[in-house]
Amino acid sequence: MNIDHLNKEYDIIVVGAGPAGSMAAKFAAEKGVSVLMLEKDRDVGYPVRCGEAVSKAGIEEFITPDEKFIAAVIDKFCMVAPDGTEVILPLNEAGYILERRIFDYELAKQAANAGAEILTRAYVNGLLFENDKVSGVKLEYQGKQEEIKSKIVIAADGVESRVGRWAGIKTHIDFRDMESCVQITVSNIDVDQDTCYFYFGKYVAPEGYFWIFPKGNSSANIGLGVSGMIGKSKSAQSFLNDFMSKNYQNKPILTQIAGGVPSVITLEKISAPGIIIVGDAARQVNPLSGGGIVSGMIGGKIGGKIAAEAVRSNDLDHLLTYDKAWHDRLGKRHEIFDKIKNAIYGFSDEKLNNIAYSFTKIPLEKRTLGKLFRTALINNPSILIDVAKVFVV
Repeated sequence: MNIDHLNKEYDIIVVGAGPAGSMAAKFAAEKGVSVLMLEKDRDVGYPVRCGEAVSKAGIEEFITPDEKFIAAVIDKFCMVAPDGTEVILPLNEAGYILERRIFDYELAKQAANAGAEILTRAYVNGLLFENDKVSGVKLEYQGKQEEIKSKIVIAADGVESRVGRWAGIKTHIDFRDMESCVQITVSNIDVDQDTCYFYFGKYVAPEGYFWIFPKGNSSANIGLGVSGMIGKSKSAQSFLNDFMSKNYQNKPILTQIAGGVPSVITLEKISAPGIIIVGDAARQVNPLSGGGIVSGMIGGKIGGKIAAEAVRSNDLDHLLTYDKAWHDRLGKRHEIFDKIKNAIYGFSDEKLNNIAYSFTKIPLEKRTLGKLFRTALINNPSILIDVAKVFVV
């Protein structure tokens, strides 16, 4: 779309066309309000900065699974302890490794089909205000500075989000809570294409984990995340190089990405007059797994609906109910995941080996993720109560 054909005012402007932004735009547009989604990059879905793993149930809430954006179907996990002990964990329901470029594109098409307008290569560089309320955005497009007004702005501009900060929302994250991540996509690699592999230990990914996620046709995403404190002394790239030299030397590398993932609970405040924040920008990432695709889409759905309701009812204060709605749906659960993460990050390699050995004694058909965490935290009763709240053990 050419900017000359855009209106100068919309009910809602969404900044960022990732999964969270597209779902915010879609669910708002479906309620009959005018929506404009702005994306700074040339194409929706680029660049990919993600392990690309999701649950089947997670995406079925939003889109029908389609082989065109599913690279691999996963039915089990393999947890690898520091001493090499492997624990296979069958999944009750399939998971997917996505082709994010295609997946994100399909989500944006959903938003467009619902009535949202989309403009790419639109770089938002400021907000408009009226009476201390956000009232639109400033942007650069094709070398020109533009202003577009709106009743509500939805910030879906990722972990490096500036939009919320411009609105006075505290978006700062301590570097110790930011996972340092790096990932390569490798070809000609021999791994089971129905299994996600997770490696643990101080030599592969201290205070984090290392992963191999298959992508079909003998390819896989290989990467890791470590805490900010670890990353200061040894980079995630160095851990990756060590692993590849030891296990998969001289394999063809198709892509390489690096960045930060917020491994922390949701921001204390994710709404303000005229604005809400969704997805990675709001820290809606699962702090235990680092996964943010599905939770970001959920945040976008909740935010888009509430924003549209605020516009239609002409009650913009309704926007401020978003914080509680998110907390009730996933925020409380993420707080429990954060406690579990903090408990297991301090485990020694010996402790991790013992957990793996204990879990191998459980018959394969009786293994669940809940039982794995119960085994790991058997000497931590307070955390076990939290585990019971989120897992069927």
